[in-house]
Amino acid sequence: MTAKRVGIIGLIHESNTFAVTPTTTDLFRRDGMFFGEEIRTEFAGGLHQITGFFDGLAAADMVAVPIFHTSTNPAGTITKQTCEDLIELMFEALAGAGELDGFLVSPHGANAGDGPYYRDLDGFWLTKLRRQVGADVPIICVIDPHANVSERMISACDATIAYRSNPHLDQKERGLEAANLMARTLQGEVRPVQRASFPPFGINIERQGTSLWPCLPLYELANSQLSQPAVLSNSINLGFPYSDVEEMGSSAIVVTDGDAELAQQLADELTTYMLANKDDFIGEFIPVEAAVAQAVATPGPVCLLDMGDNVGGGSAADSTLIAHEIHRRADTTGFVCLYDQAAQDEARAAGVGASLTLAMGGKTDDLHGEPLVAQVTVKSLHDGNFEESEIRHGGYTHFEMGLTAVVVTDTGLTLSLTSLRVVPVSLGVVTSIDLEPADFQILVAKGVHAPVAAYEPVCKTLLRVNTAGVTAADMRTFEYEFRRRPMHPFEEV
Repeated sequence: MTAKRVGIIGLIHESNTFAVTPTTTDLFRRDGMFFGEEIRTEFAGGLHQITGFFDGLAAADMVAVPIFHTSTNPAGTITKQTCEDLIELMFEALAGAGELDGFLVSPHGANAGDGPYYRDLDGFWLTKLRRQVGADVPIICVIDPHANVSERMISACDATIAYRSNPHLDQKERGLEAANLMARTLQGEVRPVQRASFPPFGINIERQGTSLWPCLPLYELANSQLSQPAVLSNSINLGFPYSDVEEMGSSAIVVTDGDAELAQQLADELTTYMLANKDDFIGEFIPVEAAVAQAVATPGPVCLLDMGDNVGGGSAADSTLIAHEIHRRADTTGFVCLYDQAAQDEARAAGVGASLTLAMGGKTDDLHGEPLVAQVTVKSLHDGNFEESEIRHGGYTHFEMGLTAVVVTDTGLTLSLTSLRVVPVSLGVVTSIDLEPADFQILVAKGVHAPVAAYEPVCKTLLRVNTAGVTAADMRTFEYEFRRRPMHPFEEV
């Protein structure tokens, strides 16, 4: 019997519509745009769901047909022209793939483009794919749990599977799960049917740790549903509050073997739990001054998670709010990474050992603090490339910070000035530039949950800090145009 041929397509971006930096085709090309067998080469031996697709299909004796994959770091809204470029490239590549028996697809779930057609970009391209291949070809989807799931996404796919951990450490596992479900579907063993539930509810980013209260009991409920024989998969979608789209908010998906009524019943059970416990998900907010004071008084190293400058949520990566407070106090040692190509260039031109005055960070917009102006000594210079061998949030193993300069102030603050924005999911952000985490009382990581797996092993305490910015923890501080109303925590429901 001829082996089944399964196409692989990916389009991944977490779109922060409040960020000022638009996401363009050039950014996708810079960070990774792959066609055909380039995709297999890029993800071979990796930890991503795409790797899981390849490995799972091979284990099931099916033929993986890589078609198109692109991704770029979270940033602002994807421009209309970029949306059109990506769709054209994707479907041109599909046209050359030949006849396919199924598709494993990897949208993010929070791809948001400019204009009404593309605000739900994932729903747009998945629907286009469904219309092109017809109703009988299975499409199985793996998404990030920070997805703002739409009805179009659910209608276009036979099954949708979200990562079950935040920080995201199970991406390859979910890719393997999707490939296994595809094999069972194509062999006629199961007939996946999915339903979703969309409560008027959003979860504060601070409360989205899947192994922590209040999310943990919700995931325990989801795990208990998997014991039912007809349940093939279920997913909790935490939502991405920084996309101003109609679908913004949390949701649940259940996939069953041919039982749509059961799928809807169980999805509703999960969202009923969300609403019954909605006040637990609002969060607590520690201001900068209090967080730094607590960090100084606590055995170190202490990791301060800069929630308002969450690079993995599309923020600027150059917030100076915590850096200013550490510098002002001048009574501790701290490390902060700032995206600032201009300051990096100045430090590099001055050379190692040079002393100069730099204005660092706070340059992308006016939401993340004023530049930190200080006399610094250039400690070291680096190319900014490093590898990560452990399972880390995002599933990637190669990182690029761009040309990087390490400078030190006379107040005990060490700053890494990078030429590219970097999501601090790997401790390589520190160790690859010849620094030791143990040498600092305070390590600042610009994230909320994504850095935890890397920083928890070396930091005695982690504190989430309520900083201002385009990823501020309190979603009630943002002005939305398109979100549902009423919706918790904005209005009573």
